Amino acid sequence: MFDNGTLDYKHDSSWRSVARAFGGLAVASIVAGVLVATSLTPIVAVTAVTGRDSLNAFDSLPSEIELGGTSQRNQIFATRDGAPVKIADIYDQNRKDLAWDQVSQFLKDAAVAGEDRRYYEHGGVDPQSLLRAGFGFVTETGSTGGSTIAMQVVKNIRVNESQQLPTEEARDAAYKKAIEKSPARKVQEIRLAIALEKKYTKDEILLGYLNLAGFGKATYGVEAASERYYGTSAADLTLAQAASLIAIVQTPDSLNLSDPENYPKNLARRDLILGNMLELGKIDQAQYDEAIATPIEAYVNLTSPTNGCLHATDAKFFCDYVVREVPNLTALGDDAAERNANWIKGGYSVYTTLDLNQQDVAQAQVSARAPADETRFALGAAAVAVQPGTGRILVMAQNRGFNNTPQAAPSETSINYSTDYAYGGSTGFQTGSTYKIFTLINWLQNGHTLRESVNGSERVLPASSFKCDGVPGAGPAFDVGNDTSGEGGMQSVQSATVRSVNGAFASMAQKLDLCAIRNVATSMGVHRADGAPLNTLPASILGINEIAPLTMAGAFATIAAGGTYCAPIAVDSIVNSKGEDLGGQAPACSAAIAPDIAAATAFALTGVFQGGGTALSASARDGVPIMGKTGTTDGSHQNWLVGSTTKVAMAVWVGNIQGDPAKRTEKNPGGEQSLRRVTIAGVNGANIKFVVFKAMLQGFNANPAYRGEAFPAVDQAYVNGKSKASSSAPTPVTETPPAPAPAPGAGAGGNGNGNGGNGNGNGGNGRNDD
Repeated sequence: MFDNGTLDYKHDSSWRSVARAFGGLAVASIVAGVLVATSLTPIVAVTAVTGRDSLNAFDSLPSEIELGGTSQRNQIFATRDGAPVKIADIYDQNRKDLAWDQVSQFLKDAAVAGEDRRYYEHGGVDPQSLLRAGFGFVTETGSTGGSTIAMQVVKNIRVNESQQLPTEEARDAAYKKAIEKSPARKVQEIRLAIALEKKYTKDEILLGYLNLAGFGKATYGVEAASERYYGTSAADLTLAQAASLIAIVQTPDSLNLSDPENYPKNLARRDLILGNMLELGKIDQAQYDEAIATPIEAYVNLTSPTNGCLHATDAKFFCDYVVREVPNLTALGDDAAERNANWIKGGYSVYTTLDLNQQDVAQAQVSARAPADETRFALGAAAVAVQPGTGRILVMAQNRGFNNTPQAAPSETSINYSTDYAYGGSTGFQTGSTYKIFTLINWLQNGHTLRESVNGSERVLPASSFKCDGVPGAGPAFDVGNDTSGEGGMQSVQSATVRSVNGAFASMAQKLDLCAIRNVATSMGVHRADGAPLNTLPASILGINEIAPLTMAGAFATIAAGGTYCAPIAVDSIVNSKGEDLGGQAPACSAAIAPDIAAATAFALTGVFQGGGTALSASARDGVPIMGKTGTTDGSHQNWLVGSTTKVAMAVWVGNIQGDPAKRTEKNPGGEQSLRRVTIAGVNGANIKFVVFKAMLQGFNANPAYRGEAFPAVDQAYVNGKSKASSSAPTPVTETPPAPAPAPGAGAGGNGNGNGGNGNGNGGNGRNDD
């Protein structure tokens, strides 16, 4: 049995037996017998035996068929000023179904006049045309067409469904079967056309035809064709445009309007259709004369295809991220295979979490402050924002343009710097001192306080002075250096956090457990962008793990949400072609750290944006509390600022994206370039993060919906220097949770290789931390 979805092809062997038993003349006999049996007026005489045998064979053919189920466009929406705005069309076939009253009457009349003059008179089969076609098939002297509109609908359904099969081999085989020129296919179409006419009204079948027909250049249906060739809708076509459009369906490859060389053939067919319309009384002489006198070039207005995130009107990288999330969108099906299949079939409106007002602020900043055409080295920048307590992604911007084709320019890439490799991202970037927050949290969980003094001096520490799961370390010693020589000596943890003193955090880690610090990070959603386990070398506390900006934003959002981690989500709701809301990505949240620990951490990190703090210049100074952490890797190759209000968490990364930044090669002439040593767009390269972050913060704070409030009050026991044995620490994580599963078909692709460092060794001494 050949089961092709909407068409249920039962008794497959029976129609093959028909093909063997009857030639071209037998087709006519079968048709005549069917016409008699269905009380239609026969126009040929057949013998009783032939008619009876024909009907027996005919009755054994499949007779189930339904309109609908065609591949449709998917639409992706974001929000601007609180209202949904379409940013992209994603489709396997360029098609948009219309209702009856959305189609020009000229198109309806042209289809009947050009393809089936007696459409409203027969029951799905036109005997005159079929006999003429049968004679032509047998004698090879005439046309082998003869298909009514209903029969063409059957064929188009089969073609459409052939392209929805799971493998290329199956698609090719089904397509060839759907278009083969043979008596067997014609007989099958006759049977199904009659079934179609019994089930649907004439207008419903004609509308199905207009929505199904192919118009060349992977364009299907009159709406997509009208947009493609005329830049307008199917409801607004002129008479000449309508006739020209219907002319295409006869031979779409040679009659479509994408090439002026096709115009003469299209014109001849158009004028024939116009003549038929006049003869049938669908238009008057004046209308006919005007249309005939109109040259094709006067109304063709080609528009470029808009399929895919390459043609998104905004937020192209976010669009790509949403498409790569399809296998994970449970609203689309029970498993990844079903979700992908349903997405290909299409017809979904995807309403995302992105706020275009804030997106445009971030995009303008990263584009201006980190120009993609920088030639001294491969400059990359990304800015993301998520909502604490839900994980909703509000912003995803980067400096380089999106281009997933081989023709991408040096200033373009398909790599999304904001996310993981499995979702089209890079393999991540060393986070520098932004990673120190996990040591700070574990410090508080173990009963230590913010005013406790630690040694912040530069020094060489043996690996054995650090433990992981209680086991002393082995290997090279950890050479700890600070940004400036004056940062050493005994100091409070609070002061060391505000000034980001490496030596102090090394002292803290010696009193803790490196695996426990890692477990804090994983509980807050942190994982390497390449999917590998988090590194637990002593230098890991200073940020040698390569992580995506979206991941770090989610971690800081955990603190702002009182210790609740919510995985980043991109889709609020999905509406199917019937208008049914299937739901979206529900917040996936879990308790990561205790609320009192989160409050104490936020208290410590607010100092980073105050006097003496490393992010003072990024403060909006508008009364909205902000907490966060800066991060800069050795040589200032990777620069970070991650922070959060109670309403929005943001991560800004700016860095050298090509290869190992410590090495200069012929292909990477700026590989050793430090951002601190260059001026870019009037700003020191290491300070770009502050400018971008501040502009984003101001944009969010200006919107009442995003304006942050005071963080929860800190328990002074975590501050005042008296040891507090924390009974509120979360249950220790004994193993590192896996990174998110790769989306099928995902990958980095495109140009712009590398990840800004490989995380090997001890990560250096981090002297350039802000």
